Amino acid sequence: MKRRASRAIKIGDVTVGGGAPIVVQSMTKTDTRDIRATTDQIRGLEECGCRLVRVAVPDKEAAQALSSIKRGIQIPLIADIHFDYRLALLALEADADGLRLNPGNIRDPEHIKKIVLAAREREIPMRIGVNAGSLPKASKQKSIVDQMVSAALEHIQLFESLDFELIKVSLKAFDVPTTIEANKAIAQKMPYPLHLGITEAGTPKRGVIRSALGIGALLYMGIGDTIRVSLTGDPREEVFAGYEILKSLDLEERGPILISCPSCGRAEVDIIGLAEAVEERLQKMDKPIKVAVMGCVVNGPGEARDADVGIACGKGRGAIFRKGKQVRTVEEKDFLEALMAEVGRVQ
Repeated sequence: MKRRASRAIKIGDVTVGGGAPIVVQSMTKTDTRDIRATTDQIRGLEECGCRLVRVAVPDKEAAQALSSIKRGIQIPLIADIHFDYRLALLALEADADGLRLNPGNIRDPEHIKKIVLAAREREIPMRIGVNAGSLPKASKQKSIVDQMVSAALEHIQLFESLDFELIKVSLKAFDVPTTIEANKAIAQKMPYPLHLGITEAGTPKRGVIRSALGIGALLYMGIGDTIRVSLTGDPREEVFAGYEILKSLDLEERGPILISCPSCGRAEVDIIGLAEAVEERLQKMDKPIKVAVMGCVVNGPGEARDADVGIACGKGRGAIFRKGKQVRTVEEKDFLEALMAEVGRVQ
């Protein structure tokens, strides 16, 4: 797929846009005023491969906590600002690496101007983050998509009039088709990098599906420079899901890919249990490796041969393949350990 050409911006030491690899980010679920809890959660996200992290800044105390949080983490910190422009100014003073502003919640042009000028002085990027649920101007004459695009363009023009172009843009909705159409439209009207997501997507069970459809469709069209899978749950799940979306489209090589058959009446071993155990082991690895766990003779040998390492299971015994060649046959009790041993041998 051909990626949309966008300008590159730097958020801390992370490049977004300009053909750089798509960046997976997340947002903390802690009270930002609790410095230790927020720092610990961000460190957990770093271990999962999160590249950028956003924190809520609901009041002055939260803004002032940013400096201490930054000292305890490794990835760039973005302050999420709503309603009060003064919190954006405080976040900049606290050395935030980026800001997110919602056009629907900070509407006074003079307030926005103060933020832009302060960010320009410090060369700090800002995201114009439009949400369908908080549009600045409701209009029965315009569709939701048109309203979202108009809100983003209005802010872009204001930023540009102030000689500020360190801009990232997002247009998010819970509705997947709305999100897709809004991003397709804005992508043709401005040169800045796009952050993708389905807002309020839900719990992991359902939210991952909505997010994969919306984000995945846009990425397949070549649209998008950074993504967040918004889930009601542990933010580490967001990062994991983000990378799985990228890997499914061959846009990312970080970490293993597990191929496993769904199991059926032909399976004569516990394929579900084996696949779950293999997945748990693989989560601790960064190696870009493809592992197949297959349960019968229909597709098993073929899929196992095509993977870097694979096992095709039969009644009580399984054939293990590495790089297309069968290397050994093992008893059922040894399936997991034997397969993981072969994974460890792949360079």
